[in-house]
Amino acid sequence: MKQKNLFLTAACLMAAMGAMAQGNGQAGITEATQMVTGYFDPATKLVYAIGAVVGLIGGVKVYSKFSSGDPDTNKTAASWFGACIFLIVAATILRSFFL
Repeated sequence: MKQKNLFLTAACLMAAMGAMAQGNGQAGITEATQMVTGYFDPATKLVYAIGAVVGLIGGVKVYSKFSSGDPDTNKTAASWFGACIFLIVAATILRSFFL
């Protein structure tokens, strides 16, 4: 019986300490939100730059396949174009969703 009371007292004490520790949680959440939203503009520009590089590489690969007479040119062009569109759309949607 004594161990139950000791355990109950310890549990109540921990719960009270946890409740007191959460007093400044709002300031921490606000600061974290500001830090994350501060990184969205540079990250979005980085994804756009990666999309541009992927597009250029894809254009060169498609041109080389087209020049060599490869019958798979349409499939390659569609896959590279789809990858570029995905990068641009994903960056734009994530930015609009989180900001």
